[in-house]
Amino acid sequence: MTPRGQFPRPILLPRRRPPVRSAGWWAVVLPLALMLASDYKLRSRDVDQSVGGSADLTVLVEIAIYGFAALYLYYRFGLRPPSRPTTGLLLAAWGFAAYVAMSALWSPYPALGVVRGVQLLITMSVAYVLATRAEPRDLHRLAHAFIAIVLASIAIGVAHPFPRTSRTEDRFNWLFVHPVIAAVYLAVAVLLTASYLIRIETPEHRLWHPVIYFGALAVLSGALVATGTRGAAAGCAAGMLVLLATSRGPRGRVDVVVLGAAVAALAVLAFSDKILAFVARGETAEKLASLNSRTELWALAMRAYAESPIYGRGLGASRGLFLEDIGLGGGHNAFVNALVDNGTVGAAVFAVLLLTLAFVLLLMARHRRLRTDAGLLLGLLAFFLVDSVTTEGLAAPANVSGIWLLLMVAWAEVLRRQGGDPVPAAAVRPEHTGQAIS
Repeated sequence: MTPRGQFPRPILLPRRRPPVRSAGWWAVVLPLALMLASDYKLRSRDVDQSVGGSADLTVLVEIAIYGFAALYLYYRFGLRPPSRPTTGLLLAAWGFAAYVAMSALWSPYPALGVVRGVQLLITMSVAYVLATRAEPRDLHRLAHAFIAIVLASIAIGVAHPFPRTSRTEDRFNWLFVHPVIAAVYLAVAVLLTASYLIRIETPEHRLWHPVIYFGALAVLSGALVATGTRGAAAGCAAGMLVLLATSRGPRGRVDVVVLGAAVAALAVLAFSDKILAFVARGETAEKLASLNSRTELWALAMRAYAESPIYGRGLGASRGLFLEDIGLGGGHNAFVNALVDNGTVGAAVFAVLLLTLAFVLLLMARHRRLRTDAGLLLGLLAFFLVDSVTTEGLAAPANVSGIWLLLMVAWAEVLRRQGGDPVPAAAVRPEHTGQAIS
């Protein structure tokens, strides 16, 4: 109310709303920079060159970006022991990163092992700072920026296809990113977009109009199918089921049963020929039975594991051990890769990290205010576990799968700091309210 006889002061611009709590631009830029530096390439390189070849300009740029991230963390936050007790999940993540990096000391490819080990420690440092300093809004911005980058990548792949090898000429990708890696980016973006589309109870997490999410989901899904990557497609389907079943509580599980049955029946009746063609991908029955020669690779991997079963052959060993015998680099399975490179000890640490993350997320999914984010992270974890049957990225440093694993750890810790549902008033005991019983 203004005094009588006076007019209110004219307001040309509305007052600015209080800024949303945020840790800063680094929470979005640093994780995305590590992913793009690791996977986005402007040149093609043979597998044997990645193991024993010299460092070219692209490799030097990748190392420089990781080095910049480490220097920024040091000058912004310093190097000091944690000021709060470390949770079991963060301890498991640090144990995994430290052991994998240490295994570079006995790797047959020491240069590659040391570089990858340092990159893993830098990634874990970024994830730790996110876990202890970031806000939920930062992670939602990171997710939306990731979706936007993948959509821009699809546009690049459509507008200017780069030369492809004989094995990938019929499969969609962009730049010189392998279709398998491109499919991981696409599947993660599909799950992120679907999660924001169904957030009816928490619309404040959305940064775009629902129509944009619908359009993005259609484009991302079509590009994922065009990559011809069966492991990522199966993982995305599994992740979508887990996401829908956990993000909305009991109602979501009913939706999964009803919609899943309807969509499955429609797909079988209308697109059975195309589904079979996608699964076969023009390969013979022998190729399909061996999972595109992966079973032969895994047999060789088990023999390599038997030679050093406790501590493994060392970080990066699986990239070169099988080139001469089968022509494939890497274990092409995250768990096989962990056994060969890191032995029983490393594989056990890796399993503890995955189980701890799943357990923490399942506990968080019981809280209404944390359910949507916890369901998203459970869907992503389900995708990576299924996709890891045919790719080794989840257990290897410096790639989108391994980076997202540590980002999921950080996101879970941010949710933990946010806290669960408030305690009902009826459950508060009188002595906690400061009132005495009369």
